[in-house]
Amino acid sequence: MAQWTSAVGSAQLARLLTSQQTRPAGAGTRRPPAYRALADGIRLLVLEGRVPVAARLPAERELAVALSVSRTTVAAAYEALRGEGFLESRRGAGSWTAVPAGNPLPARGLEPLPPEAVGSMIDLGCAALPAPEPWLTRAVQGALEELPPYAHTHGDYPAGLPALRAVLAERYTARGVPTMPEQIMVTTGAMGAIDAICHLFAGRGERIAVESPSYANILQLMREAGARLVPVAMAEGLRGWDLDRWRQVLRDAAPRLAYVVADFHNPTGALADEDQRRGLVDAARSAGTVLVVDETMSELRLDDLAMPRPACAFDPAGATVITVGSASKAFWAGMRIGWVRAAPDVIRSLVAARAYADLGTPVLEQLAVNWLLTTAGWQEAVDLRRAQARDNRDALVAAVRRELPDWEFDVPRGGLTLWVRTGGLSGSRLAEVGERVGVRVPSGPRFGVDGAFEGYVRLPFTVGGAVADEAAVRLAAAARLVETGAGGAVQGAYPFVA
Repeated sequence: MAQWTSAVGSAQLARLLTSQQTRPAGAGTRRPPAYRALADGIRLLVLEGRVPVAARLPAERELAVALSVSRTTVAAAYEALRGEGFLESRRGAGSWTAVPAGNPLPARGLEPLPPEAVGSMIDLGCAALPAPEPWLTRAVQGALEELPPYAHTHGDYPAGLPALRAVLAERYTARGVPTMPEQIMVTTGAMGAIDAICHLFAGRGERIAVESPSYANILQLMREAGARLVPVAMAEGLRGWDLDRWRQVLRDAAPRLAYVVADFHNPTGALADEDQRRGLVDAARSAGTVLVVDETMSELRLDDLAMPRPACAFDPAGATVITVGSASKAFWAGMRIGWVRAAPDVIRSLVAARAYADLGTPVLEQLAVNWLLTTAGWQEAVDLRRAQARDNRDALVAAVRRELPDWEFDVPRGGLTLWVRTGGLSGSRLAEVGERVGVRVPSGPRFGVDGAFEGYVRLPFTVGGAVADEAAVRLAAAARLVETGAGGAVQGAYPFVA
């Protein structure tokens, strides 16, 4: 059986390779042989995630015609990539991209800082802001006032509190997507929602298509569930999804699920436009794929722009699109309240399966979110959160541009993260050396499948002002150590060459 999950056509690969040629080469470097340049170009596309891991490459003859080179050049390039571990082949199945053996995925996550490091370490590992006071305190106080009637019950509400389900349904209806409370299930955060969806729809070994890059915690959740991840590269810049690639993957790989972040994508900050949303919903419906749309960043619009309709507007019955929302990003990460919007029969199945998982979501926190959503509290808290994130974004962008002018990024108009190309330096090494100089940053491979994005880091909008300036100074110090080799090598990591 072939070990590829998607395919890259010869014309598409030729376009990607040609776009690389506009980037300046390193000073003083000799022009490599044609086969070596081709192998290096494909390897870099894999490392940057622009060609997914486990993507079948064109046959040698097809690519030679598309690039106007000899077949011998392509064959030699493929052989070089096989020798380096970036290509695997099987007679009759073709050749597909890989990453070298012995280069493990990043650790499951960044561990909490030890108490002695708090205060001295600038922590850019978590894309979350402190609680928006006084609204957290007021919400908890409001919840306590509403608690007595519920305290006389068993407190077990597997689908969520009826009042909160009704309020969430009304919010979707107000956004132009008619919704009944029976289409809502309250969960323990967005992670709890997606975990339940994966267990219901995607058994061990099932394929799940994901954006490349994507949210690191969700990727790890799916790996541990035994899913086979099929990465689909994002469009260049902040242009959202590449619909041609999505249509090809949905047609060829036939994934059971697809997971996307339409609004201010984590980590890139991209915003999918309305045509992309309509097109992806139509493609998923045609392929029989359940499309899981993560809306946890949807309220974090930082600039003045008109938001597209939600993806579920193109499937209001919820037969194809399952929408996941959360209070954790828009309000506070410590408020572990999420929700699912889907067809009533899907909600019933999720609720039934919950009896063997977490049974239900804490009542007090549900009451707090319900209080926020039924008062001015939610909007005022979100406005405060937007202002904080906007100021932090602008301060961080200015600081990185000043201290690290070779690093490249597009400034997102919402969300909480900046996706940064590190000028050819290894993101894994920067993450390791950064902790030594007092700044914690997650490396790009955490957000990819099987080792892609080695040349990236993610910077969240969690610090501003003088702290953002100091974070950039420390990152620049880490970059100098990595560039000169003084920072040492990451155990088991392959060298990254821009």
